[in-house]
Amino acid sequence: VRLAQERTLHTAQEITKFFNEEISEGLEGLMLKKLNSPYVAGGRGFHWIKFKRSQAGELTDSVDCVLLGVYSGRGKRTEFGVGGLLVGIYDAKRDEFVTISRVGTGLTDEEFRKVKVISDKLQVAKKPARVNSKIEPSFWVEPKVVLEIYADEITRSPIHTAGWDSSTGSGFALRFPRLVKFREADKRPEDATTVSEIMKMYKDQFKKKH
Repeated sequence: VRLAQERTLHTAQEITKFFNEEISEGLEGLMLKKLNSPYVAGGRGFHWIKFKRSQAGELTDSVDCVLLGVYSGRGKRTEFGVGGLLVGIYDAKRDEFVTISRVGTGLTDEEFRKVKVISDKLQVAKKPARVNSKIEPSFWVEPKVVLEIYADEITRSPIHTAGWDSSTGSGFALRFPRLVKFREADKRPEDATTVSEIMKMYKDQFKKKH
């Protein structure tokens, strides 16, 4: 069980920023409530609003991400020792790995156990030199394993470093990511999706909508 975070917001920009943070964590969205409005069973009107991720579908292509870190399991996932994955993509210009998402869905029990075995082998005491991250997982791993990830879309995020733009204070993030399969047998980490490819996918999704 994970308790929802409560936050008082005053502007549309604050709501959008918080929404993108939660989506980047693999959550589905926000429940927005006017502070002085009472709860009415069976109806919310405009005082209680669900602000959810896009239901329009998936990106036209999957994203090959590199496993960078692991979050400890909670609840049922305690037995696996893994509750979520911090993944990134390859920045070819800087020869480093940058974060793009936290993945907590799409894994079977067997896959959670596989991640545990992999992470036990690759776990390191501190963040690897080639990893650029603003967030801290429960523990870091050597960036060696590639995972194929599906997502609904790519959005801007204040917490991820992929394609970081200092003028906007944001990078790219995968919205509602889920694991498809492990690619460690046929892909090196440097063969993962690159920042330039993510930038193109980000622009292409707007063409698709129009």
